[in-house]
Amino acid sequence: MASGETVTSSEYIQHHLTNLTFGRFPDGHWGIAHSAAEAKEMGFWALHLDSLFWSTALALVFGYFFYKAARNATAGVPGKLQNFVETMVEFVEDSVKGSFSGRNPLIAPLALTVFAWVFLMNLMDLVPVDVIPRLAGAIGIHHMKVVPSTDPNVTFALALGVFALIIYYSIKIKGVGGFIKELTGMPFETDNLLLKPVFFVINLFLEGVNLLAKPISLSLRLFGNMYAGEMIFILIALMYGAGIGMGIFGGVLQFVWAVFHILVITLQAFIFMTLTIVYLDMAHSEHH
Repeated sequence: MASGETVTSSEYIQHHLTNLTFGRFPDGHWGIAHSAAEAKEMGFWALHLDSLFWSTALALVFGYFFYKAARNATAGVPGKLQNFVETMVEFVEDSVKGSFSGRNPLIAPLALTVFAWVFLMNLMDLVPVDVIPRLAGAIGIHHMKVVPSTDPNVTFALALGVFALIIYYSIKIKGVGGFIKELTGMPFETDNLLLKPVFFVINLFLEGVNLLAKPISLSLRLFGNMYAGEMIFILIALMYGAGIGMGIFGGVLQFVWAVFHILVITLQAFIFMTLTIVYLDMAHSEHH
């Protein structure tokens, strides 16, 4: 929004919750939406440029520091960065050992990547809500959401990546026949040839719902918690802008919510990582 522009509370909230969207307008030309209504008109194939930018940038930040720690690792007295990375690796390894019963060298690196990346995306929620959008507005960028995990497109993309691995390892470990049997042979079993087709359909429905619930639960849990947290920060900022909650009480309110939110963003990253490990463990487990 332009500096000095008077906006209502609802306009302020809507502005902060609208992504920088690039897509095709109804008249056929491509461009960036200037409002939530224009973004909605672009439909499913529109791109959220801010979510893509910040998620990619944070992935590069994570990769750079962990790569730097690995390159400079020493058997002697470790530096602060090496200490931090080793602590993170040990923490993730303990989580994998506690939740994954199979043998797969991909699981621990995947879990580390998921935890660090989701945590960094969540951490952007602690940046004051008006700082980056105002800087972006000064150079002509109308919308800028800096918390990728408040965008369901990002959380669903992460969850669908995990879901693809679940399907891949389920088929690799159990075979196509074993995977199909797992979906159609439980929870109801019978030796009656007349009832087998009936139970086949019922089991497929129940197990299919259970399978599809995994990526949905992963994505919506993360999105819902982070979106709610962002909304509260926006409301606090709105109170300040309206002159409500100023002074010591307002400062205490912001501080308390920020401290609590640090726990939330860490917990959400941990839950996403843990569920990823558990779901992949189930994909590796054979049912007899």
